[in-house]
Amino acid sequence: MERDYCAVIAGELSLGGDRVSAVMALMDQGATIPFIARYRKEASGGMDEVVLAELKALREKLTALDQRRRAIVSSLKERDLLDPELEKKIARASTLTELEDIYLPFKPRRKTRASKAVAAGLEPLADALMVQGPSDPLELAGPFVNPEAGIGNPVEALAGARDIIAERITLDSGVRALIRKLYMERGVFRSRVIKGKEKDGSRYRDWFDWSEKVCDAPSHRILAMRRGERELFLNLSVQVDESVAMGLIQRVFPLKPCPCGEEVRTAMEDGLKRLLGPQMETEVRLSTKERADREAVGVFAMNLRDLLMAPPLGQKAVLAIDPGFRTGCKTVCLDGLGRLLEHTAVYPHTGRAEAAGEVIRTLAAKHRIQCVAIGNGTAGRETEAFIRGLSLGIPVVMVNESGASIYSASDAAREEFPELDLTVRGAVSIGRRLQDPLAELVKIDPASVGVGQYQHDVDQKLLKETLDATVVSCVNAVGVNLNTASARLLSYVSGLGPSAAASIAEFREKNGAFLRRSQLMKVPGIGPVAFQQAAGFLRIPDGTEPLDRSAVHPESYGVVEEMAAAAGTTVEGLLNQPGLLEGIDLKRFVDDRRGMPTLLDIAGEIRKPGRDPRERFEPFSFADVHGLEDLREGMKLPGIVTNVTDFGAFVDIGVHTDGLVHVSRLSTAWIRHPSEVVRVGMRVDVTVTGIDSERKRISLSMV
Repeated sequence: MERDYCAVIAGELSLGGDRVSAVMALMDQGATIPFIARYRKEASGGMDEVVLAELKALREKLTALDQRRRAIVSSLKERDLLDPELEKKIARASTLTELEDIYLPFKPRRKTRASKAVAAGLEPLADALMVQGPSDPLELAGPFVNPEAGIGNPVEALAGARDIIAERITLDSGVRALIRKLYMERGVFRSRVIKGKEKDGSRYRDWFDWSEKVCDAPSHRILAMRRGERELFLNLSVQVDESVAMGLIQRVFPLKPCPCGEEVRTAMEDGLKRLLGPQMETEVRLSTKERADREAVGVFAMNLRDLLMAPPLGQKAVLAIDPGFRTGCKTVCLDGLGRLLEHTAVYPHTGRAEAAGEVIRTLAAKHRIQCVAIGNGTAGRETEAFIRGLSLGIPVVMVNESGASIYSASDAAREEFPELDLTVRGAVSIGRRLQDPLAELVKIDPASVGVGQYQHDVDQKLLKETLDATVVSCVNAVGVNLNTASARLLSYVSGLGPSAAASIAEFREKNGAFLRRSQLMKVPGIGPVAFQQAAGFLRIPDGTEPLDRSAVHPESYGVVEEMAAAAGTTVEGLLNQPGLLEGIDLKRFVDDRRGMPTLLDIAGEIRKPGRDPRERFEPFSFADVHGLEDLREGMKLPGIVTNVTDFGAFVDIGVHTDGLVHVSRLSTAWIRHPSEVVRVGMRVDVTVTGIDSERKRISLSMV
């Protein structure tokens, strides 16, 4: 079976069969996607994480298909319904839909009108009608009158026979394939407002009278219409041309121009309207929902990646403020490692600005503050103006605080700061987000970080799995400081998990900082496999082993020592003088375990050990606008992209309400998706094109 999987996956993804087999073997041994992508390039042929994830997903899909195939065969055997021809059909089925269509006629079902007619002895009459001979249907039906079985006259007998025919046609796999294709390719979504719900459902007014081909409907419109339907404001249906559908059915069940043929036609029309049509509509709704979910989750994951990979301020002392008007501004001071040094509250917006300014100046001097971080929520811009007015001579940065309140109330926050108020914890989170967005944001449920679209409407299992995989990818791409990372951050490292991460944090607390990666093997629960998977992604900047501060895997330390010897120096000397690599022929170090891809990666690490793939941090300032009342059409303003959706991008211009740049106003060139032009965190210049104060909506343009 595994060889079959390899062949199918290789063909589906256009990959080499040997590479697929090698990757599957690595996964069976416990290798993670980040580990394979980074440290097993020779085996995978250089597959990136996206391809590896597709390979894994396709393998799981094939496995599920075979599990279902075995269950169906077992069920048919138990009921003595499996013949050689049927078994061949089942074996050849390449999709779950095809497999279920084959099994459908044999599937145990609840009582139906057709099954009752069969029980009443009307199946021979149905067979006779389907022959479409010259006989009179009523004459054929006469012998089947059976009052004891509920068949009081020939008309009732014909009705029962038509029920049997309708179900036969509905269950035919050929008919189902044709009608399914019709619904998918030419079906139309029709959305209508429920009478009397026009006012309360005004937010769905775009869909009060909407029609769109199923195959053209984008994910955001599908999810929006479904939400409107779920909230009982819209009626949503999928419709096709019934005459076309009847024509397709007649390809499989041709009709003859005779009275019996008319009976079959009537049964066919009934089967389409009562059985097959509703079933196909259900399938379309499910398949388009799945497609919409995948697309929406994909956009969410893309946005999350950009948010997590935002440039970090780095290890600099920060004064962070969670702003507020009446309740004051919760203010904290953090050292370069994000440790809380001091906290207080100031009230610059309640007539005590002078005293608040004195406190801020004192804290900044006392803790040698290098940057001020201000949450972008209520009173954010006003607090920013106040801080800038103090002329501290250091950068002042607005920080997106989405999800900070969720972290503040979390178990992790309570464990770290049990004695602190929620708002103080929130201020700490705001400051740490500036220092290292990735390390702080992993503490929050990815679905709560303020990016994506319709996250509450999509498949929650798919959303969680995809977002968790995105976090894992980002964490391992950046690397983690073994001695400062939180247990939450460590849990996303390749090969670890919550339990292993907690063990590492506990070991670190009891025994002090790690001096070498190899000490990980002393941590309870960390065995050889976990060490192999995790070690390369963990960093010890000030350890006793120079290579521990790099992404060079411990399994390759020996080859670095050989390189250093060839250059006439030590490993430390090679790291300090990477130019010595230029005189070394890397081909000398190729062997049966290690090829040029790994050696080139090692050389890259030696040149820039522990390099951070994220961009360099640059401060940003909004224009002098603070609310909707400050905006005018035609204004040109700087902004930061906060969210990218299928229909456009939301941009923070500093007025508490993000403006929308519709996809049509992102570029003068035609684009397939907004992500081709903008990304979360990107700095852009926009023009205000519309202001809806009542609905608090801002329309922007980038063209």
